[in-house]
Amino acid sequence: MLKDLVRDKYLYLLLLPGMLFIIVFKYIPMYGLVIAFQEYNILQGVGGSDWVGFYQFEKLFTMLDFTNVFKNTLIISTLKLIWGFPAPIVLALLLNEVKQLVFQRFVQTVVYLPHFISWVIFSGIIIIFLNPVDGLVNQVMGWFGGAPIDFLIEKSYFRSILVATDIYKEVGWGTIIYLAAISGINPQLYEAAIVDGAGRFRQMWNITLPSIRHVIVILFILSLGNILDAGFLQTLLLYNPLVMDVADIIDTYVYRKGIVDASYSLGAAAGVFKSVIALILVAASNQLAKRFGEEGLW
Repeated sequence: MLKDLVRDKYLYLLLLPGMLFIIVFKYIPMYGLVIAFQEYNILQGVGGSDWVGFYQFEKLFTMLDFTNVFKNTLIISTLKLIWGFPAPIVLALLLNEVKQLVFQRFVQTVVYLPHFISWVIFSGIIIIFLNPVDGLVNQVMGWFGGAPIDFLIEKSYFRSILVATDIYKEVGWGTIIYLAAISGINPQLYEAAIVDGAGRFRQMWNITLPSIRHVIVILFILSLGNILDAGFLQTLLLYNPLVMDVADIIDTYVYRKGIVDASYSLGAAAGVFKSVIALILVAASNQLAKRFGEEGLW
């Protein structure tokens, strides 16, 4: 091991910042999870607070509002997974078919840009566009005789807005890995397919998709691990009391209980519950992928 460290010292040096980030912001904060099993008192600290075992979890699961919060989280996350996961795959396949390199790079740049805009700014843009008085969406609807709609206070529209805006913001960034995987496909496969008379769609279906299948499976497993991450900042910045019934998710619930209401132990219990579910989903999907002959994460 020492020989490897000396030989590859510069590679390990490049790895160091990432490792420090994970240790400082991921592993060290895990010590604070113990407050989920305490009646945490900020004056007594973690070491001096009373231990209550699983009382916070029992209290959490018997609260009526948490049942609704968990349901909202599952619905929003599942919708984002169903519609959002295939979107970058489809976009990468379409971009791969563009033969004009300048146009392809222009499109890539345009669809990447929203990823680099923070949700604070992006949510402001969404609010302006959906404004019922002078928003662009309502203006366009007005041209066709439609009545103005305040989308952000309508329960029937709010979840769709969350899903659509999340896809629009992240779809371009998600294509990077798929385009990289597609670029590694042997060109001779396409040449052989052309000789056999295969069209562009048949080449895409029989060559491109099977060749990037292992990448799709791995990213799908990682997506399942984040299925309860319904988008904290996005939801917090866009929701309001009128749509709370359909928009409140676990992350916003933890924020309200743990920070706003100062119920630190209850908020921590909700966070631990979400993390355990994510761990189970990742482990189960990884084993399922291996059972079907695909490469898993481990």
